[in-house]
Amino acid sequence: MKKQLTTEKIPICLWLDDIEEGALEQARHLANLPFAFHHVAIMPDAHQGYGMPIGGVLATRGVVIPNAVGVDIGCGMCAVRTSLGEVPQEMLRKVMSGIRRAVPLGFKHHPKALPADRLPPLPPDPEQALPVVAREFRSARAQVGTLGGGNHFIEIQRGSEGRIWIMVHSGSRNLGYKVAGHYNRLAVRMAPAMRVQVPRNWQLAYLPLDSREGNLYLEEMRYCVEFALANRREMMERIQEVFVDLLGPVDFGDLINIAHNYAALERHYGQEVMVHRKGSTRARRGETGIIPGSQGSVSYIVRGLGNPASFHSCSHGAGRIMGRRQAQRVLDLAEEKKKLDSRHILHAIRHRRDLDEAPGAYKDIGQVMRNQEDLVEIVEVLQPLAVIKG
Repeated sequence: MKKQLTTEKIPICLWLDDIEEGALEQARHLANLPFAFHHVAIMPDAHQGYGMPIGGVLATRGVVIPNAVGVDIGCGMCAVRTSLGEVPQEMLRKVMSGIRRAVPLGFKHHPKALPADRLPPLPPDPEQALPVVAREFRSARAQVGTLGGGNHFIEIQRGSEGRIWIMVHSGSRNLGYKVAGHYNRLAVRMAPAMRVQVPRNWQLAYLPLDSREGNLYLEEMRYCVEFALANRREMMERIQEVFVDLLGPVDFGDLINIAHNYAALERHYGQEVMVHRKGSTRARRGETGIIPGSQGSVSYIVRGLGNPASFHSCSHGAGRIMGRRQAQRVLDLAEEKKKLDSRHILHAIRHRRDLDEAPGAYKDIGQVMRNQEDLVEIVEVLQPLAVIKG
């Protein structure tokens, strides 16, 4: 931990020195919520989000806050180590072209819905148990196994132990967005009747855990977390098929999977509390995790240290230092491309509109990792070889 602020109702524990003012203000809001528990933890990749900083961890008693989970519910990472020691760059270009054909990118969906068994199973009466999911299920069948846009990516890497890795970053697509929006709007409508009032401009409307609405949100949120995993697994299977088709027999290791936008009931400091991780991943002692860098920088396979001060959490990546439009406006296209070309990385920076995901838009992942040496230990370092952005 870098420092602790004690000016609010509960402390704010910070794993960074250079938090932006907007994110710090949001952390102060969290620390003054009447149902916030023990302290607020802010990870080293933190930056401003909606209501709660991305890279924040909040434990609450008796409530769940949709905006403290975020709109891409269950978004996360998966990674697989292959038996390959290298892939020549010309063959790597063919692999990336094959992946682009196999996995819809950006706003694209599958032209035909995938079989329902590619998604998590629905309960017997989905309209009652999962009303938003049930309504969106048909559309979700065309979205499972698709990357999406923004900072989602597929990357081929070489590990420090000499093996080629495949990494995928994606979430619950439009399904999670619909669930998040529905229950945040519901929480806002219910707010005036709540016994405990939260300023509306904080964007932290909540649902009581003992309410039907709160329980419905939790069930739909959990489904979205499972859907996001199914989405990443479907993409990983298609990518592996491309590898085998182009490179011959390849063995693949076990899938490593972590999520970074969800809430879960956990025991901390002797109490059962609802832990919200928004842009933060769980890092229990001995738990294997993934911390990606920005496009062109290294990523890490890590092992959690189970630090109670972070509610057993760590960063979910490098974290942004500038917004998307700011990056497109101020970064130099030629310079950002040069950074990647000089390292012989097959990258996704082609036009000025791509600069929102350029290396210069993100924090130094090395510094982020140094700031959380008490949260995780590094197991393997992954050097980027090629990346596809949504």
